[in-house]
Amino acid sequence: MNALRRQTEPDGVLEDSASAAVKAQLRLREWVLAGDLPAGGRVTEVMLAQRLGVSRTPVRAALVKLEQEGLLQALPNGGFVVRTFSEQEVADAIELRGTLEGLAVRLAAERGVRAAVLEQARACLDEIDEALRDASLSEAMFSRYVELNARFHRLLTEMPGSEVLRNEIERAAALPFASPSGFVGVRVGDAAARDALVVAQYQHRQVLEAIARREAGRAEALMREHSRLARQNMQQALRAPAGQGLPGVQLIRSA
Repeated sequence: MNALRRQTEPDGVLEDSASAAVKAQLRLREWVLAGDLPAGGRVTEVMLAQRLGVSRTPVRAALVKLEQEGLLQALPNGGFVVRTFSEQEVADAIELRGTLEGLAVRLAAERGVRAAVLEQARACLDEIDEALRDASLSEAMFSRYVELNARFHRLLTEMPGSEVLRNEIERAAALPFASPSGFVGVRVGDAAARDALVVAQYQHRQVLEAIARREAGRAEALMREHSRLARQNMQQALRAPAGQGLPGVQLIRSA
C-alpha cells in the first residue's frame, strides 16, 4: 500500500497531538521502508511538512530521530538523504546484536535467573510452537512469530538484570535491519522460510535450557549461532524476486 496515497486521511490531527513528532517519525519511517521516499533521494522539512499536513517542528524532530536510527543522513547544506547500506554493513549490525545478546545470555547463566522468569520464557516458546503449527504459511502466522520472537528476545535481554546491557542491545537492534525479526517474513508462503523458523525455535529452546543449567559458555555460543540465521535470511531477501522482499530491502546494496 502506498503510504503517500494515504496522506489525505486525518494527518492534520498530528498537529494537535503531544505525540506529533512520534507520529511523524512512524509515518516517515514507513515511507522510507516502503520506497515512497526512495533510496538516495533528498528530503526536506518543507516538503515533508506539506505531505503530512503539519508544521515543520514535529517533522524536524522526526528527521533527527530517523537520522539517529541510521535511515537518513544529514546533508552539509541542509536537508537529509535516504541512506543506502551495503550488505556487509547490515551483516555487521546483525553480528553486533548477536554478540551483545550472547553476552546477555552468558551473564544470565552465570548470575542465575529466577524460576518464574524462566517459566515465562518457556511459555513464550510454547506460543511460538503453536504459531508454527499453522501449515498455511500465511502472513498471519509469520506476523505472530515476529511478535512472539521479539518478546522472547526481550526476555533474554532482561535476564542478566543489567540496564546498561539492555540499553546497548536495544540500541544495536534499532540499527537498520538488525532487529531479531528483521528478515523473518521475507518469503511468506515459502516452506523453506518456515523451516528456518523451526530451526530458530530449536535454538531458542537450547539457549533457554543452557541458561537454566547455568551453562554460560554454551548459552553464549548458541546465541551467537542463532544470529547467523538472520544473516542467512538477509541473503535470501536480497536474492528474492522483486516484490517478495522485506520492506526496506531496496535500501541494501548487494555490493
